[in-house]
Amino acid sequence: MRVKNFALVGAAGYIAPRHFKAIQQTGNRLTAILDKSDSVGIIDSYFPDAAFFTESERFDRHLYRCFREHSAANIDYVSICSPNYLHDAHIRMALRNGAHAICEKPLVLNPWNLEGLEKIETETGNSIFHILQLRLHPAIIELKSLIDQQPDKIYNIDLTYITGRGTWYLYSWKADMEKSGGITTNIGSHFFDMLTYVFGDVQDIKIHYASPLTVSGFLQLKKARVRWFLSIDKKQLPQEVAEKGKTSYRSLTIDNQEFDFSDGFTDLHTLSYQNILSGNGFRIRDAYPYVTLCHDIRSRQPEGLKGDYHPYVAKSLR
Repeated sequence: MRVKNFALVGAAGYIAPRHFKAIQQTGNRLTAILDKSDSVGIIDSYFPDAAFFTESERFDRHLYRCFREHSAANIDYVSICSPNYLHDAHIRMALRNGAHAICEKPLVLNPWNLEGLEKIETETGNSIFHILQLRLHPAIIELKSLIDQQPDKIYNIDLTYITGRGTWYLYSWKADMEKSGGITTNIGSHFFDMLTYVFGDVQDIKIHYASPLTVSGFLQLKKARVRWFLSIDKKQLPQEVAEKGKTSYRSLTIDNQEFDFSDGFTDLHTLSYQNILSGNGFRIRDAYPYVTLCHDIRSRQPEGLKGDYHPYVAKSLR
């Protein structure tokens, strides 16, 4: 197989090194990078010879020249690790310059934006691929297989994810609902994708509590009743976790049994790239359920302590 040329948008972020590693481990090369920040020394550990741009216009021109003038230098894929609200713009830039796009979650913030991406796929003949690495986790694959064998059973699930963030978070684009989709999208979208993928379509949504730091609610899925709690407030951590000096806590219980998928994350981005390069990979249609769900959660008003709420909510309302 010919070595593929990659470009990447968003090198300074948390997730970019996983993409650098995946491109390297699949035997391909990264030839161009865009990031408005020039604090990207991490590049030296992977692709120090890649062309680097801090202006999107110059990066776009570089992609265009590679596409139109230099067949050997043509960019095959653009990996997109930019802030959430810029994903669809960067995807369009990639496809219009003859490349396929590989995009981090969330693909977009609103379901109607997916329709526009479907149109540009048709117009350009290029494809949009999506990183949904939890679907490739061995424990999730096994769980889905077990659930599919019992189509009539309804499970009771509690999802708790608390990951403490510092003051900086509130001053970044991630705290801007219009740019990030809030913590429902920032830290919840992979979980919501996994839950709808394994337990089926959403039938009902209730929001019990919402603040810039914490969101909690209830989902009725086809095969599960889900109480969920997401927070970036370290004060919400269980006492025993905080006393150990840890800043994150994740728990998923299914019918009161802890489901452990804490291991096995190391190479999931590389596996995602391998699937894409072999002609598979997740597409726009796979994003519709969780993008729609996250949008609907953001649109609901909290009801307070009514119905089947997560036990951590009472602590949030103190």
